[in-house]
Amino acid sequence: MIEDVLISTDGRIGRIALNRPKAIHALNLAMCQAMIDALLKWRADDGIEAVTIEHSEGRGFCAGGDIRMLAESGAKDGVEARQFFHTEYRLNHLLFTYPKPVVAFMDGITMGGGVGISQPAKYRVATEHTRFAMPETGIGLFPDVGGGWYLPRLEGRVGVFLALTGARLDGAECLALGLATHYLPSEKLAEAKARIAAHPDRIGGILGELSVAAPPAAITRHIDRINRLFASDRYEDILAALEADGGEWAEKELAALHSKSPQTCKVALRQLKEGAVMHDFAAEMAQEYAIGSRVVQMHDFIEGVRALIIDKDNSPKWNPPTPEGVTDDWIDAIFAPLPENETWTPLT
Repeated sequence: MIEDVLISTDGRIGRIALNRPKAIHALNLAMCQAMIDALLKWRADDGIEAVTIEHSEGRGFCAGGDIRMLAESGAKDGVEARQFFHTEYRLNHLLFTYPKPVVAFMDGITMGGGVGISQPAKYRVATEHTRFAMPETGIGLFPDVGGGWYLPRLEGRVGVFLALTGARLDGAECLALGLATHYLPSEKLAEAKARIAAHPDRIGGILGELSVAAPPAAITRHIDRINRLFASDRYEDILAALEADGGEWAEKELAALHSKSPQTCKVALRQLKEGAVMHDFAAEMAQEYAIGSRVVQMHDFIEGVRALIIDKDNSPKWNPPTPEGVTDDWIDAIFAPLPENETWTPLT
């Protein structure tokens, strides 16, 4: 049986390689648990000084989580979905608090769950193949795996823009926004990994030496526009601002938003607003777990997966179908704390 994640050591580094190329290395429960087990073992091993996370063959770094499983579970009782979220978020938190440097090679599609295992890393390497996004509003989920922590800490309102529109960024844009720490040509990655294995005490210097000047970052031309048009934490205000602007860019983004789940967009806005003032990543993950445990069983997620993943008709029927239909009480219920015996907890 081919393992979905390859765990090995190379000199003084621990190496994690995601290995589900046909699924663009999307995470499943067994992969998350295997990564946790390896990270805990290496944390206690004085012979391991750093950890790298990469993917094997194919287009991925990591395209997200096992969305089909989550939807199937949500349509039943949600138990399997909650188990996955609980374990995945423990992995995210373990990486966030890890005492040894982690290097994530974001060489390819880095979405959803892939964001969750790359953003906590001290070193985040983008290449010309990087395609970064949090596309959850398009499937009725929400920007989880720490999205409520990372996105509001980006410049201005860029995080809100990414959360709502699901916009895809290339490697140069990731570098410009701080989502990546280094930009390397993909042909230099093998050399980088070999040198890091030989000298894990020199990771920053090695990546710096192999870095090249990134191409111009297209998103930087729109920062002022994003800050102005996505300024509000009220979804209806953002839609009105884009409509009133009437420019080509605004019309394109407005059309994109009209295809998204109104419920998810309102969840994301509140999530980022509250996440911006959180002082503890574990508290953020506990809130995201409460959100996830509910939305995974709600209409929009099951319908979003049907339309985009299963039937592929790309015509989800959201319910409520309009932002006005998603009331404050509706969102309050999604954000309500879970009973104490059901809450998410980090690893001890």
